Amino acid sequence: MDDLAHGTRDKRGNWRPNDALGLPPFGGSDFRPGAVAKWLLGYLTGWNLVFLAITLVWWFVLLPPMEVMSNLSWGWPLRLLAINFAGIFLFYGAFELRFYAMRRQERRFKYNGKFPAEQPSDVFWFRSQNLDNFLRSMFVTLPIGTVIEVLMLWAFAAGYLPMTTNPVWIAVLIFAAPILHEAHFFFAHRAMHLPGFYKWCHSVHHNSINPSPWSSMSMHPVEAFLYFASLFWHAMLWSNPFVVVWQWNIAAFGAVVGHIGFDRMEVTEDRAVQSHAYAHYLHHKYFEVNYCDDGMLPWDKWFGTWHDGTPEGDRLMKERFQKKKARSRVAQNNAEVPAE
Repeated sequence: MDDLAHGTRDKRGNWRPNDALGLPPFGGSDFRPGAVAKWLLGYLTGWNLVFLAITLVWWFVLLPPMEVMSNLSWGWPLRLLAINFAGIFLFYGAFELRFYAMRRQERRFKYNGKFPAEQPSDVFWFRSQNLDNFLRSMFVTLPIGTVIEVLMLWAFAAGYLPMTTNPVWIAVLIFAAPILHEAHFFFAHRAMHLPGFYKWCHSVHHNSINPSPWSSMSMHPVEAFLYFASLFWHAMLWSNPFVVVWQWNIAAFGAVVGHIGFDRMEVTEDRAVQSHAYAHYLHHKYFEVNYCDDGMLPWDKWFGTWHDGTPEGDRLMKERFQKKKARSRVAQNNAEVPAE
């Protein structure tokens, strides 16, 4: 496909789509029934449908019965860790293999003109972003997330947490889980960008300015814990173990979406599928925008950190940064004025 029919490429080889990023109809000006119906269709299909299908396989085929999970032994938690490891390895690895190792799509629709392998850096283990990100995702973040998942499943199975079997409430929780994930992620993510927290912790993830699939869960252990802490909300929601697994899979498998690095994934020579990766790519590029991507709800629009990917979005972002610097200078000057 000709990516220049859908975007522009600068002299550095960086590609930018022509169309502005869209926002969900809530909290905006477009609250027509058609817009809401289109949002609902996208919510129930697309990536969420993929993650739900994975969850059904996990629950009905791979996970042990509840009676087994009621006993906190070594067996079933290690089994779950192996299942999660294999699933994430295959899922992330498929994107990494096709787009970054084999480069089947070359640089078409790639936001950053370079591949991570072309940019060795001392900020990464072994000076390799790919190896660093793989090791952190698979051997740091994934085990921490699985420990949290194990504890929640055990607490429900052993009767330490009240468990619902009401099908209507379970359906409500299944529907709400993606929104719960992004609400938790937005506020945790904003906290991680506080100066001290960012330098100590979140900078590990942001070392990957040019993210790839293995960057998805490349995190400091503290960030990994906070990321998967979204599961703890189910301790207060009269929830169900199936929904816990669904919530985990949204977080784990869903992390890859914003780190694909390509705007469109070519299926045939004249057909491609939208990745929905651009909003989070802009976050990695500019750091202080799109804390929750172009999510199910317009969190960044509500809190003034939205960037729609256009030159106008660049202008608004720069104005916001300048105002922030001006406020910082005023506060610093006021602090330096001696009291009379």
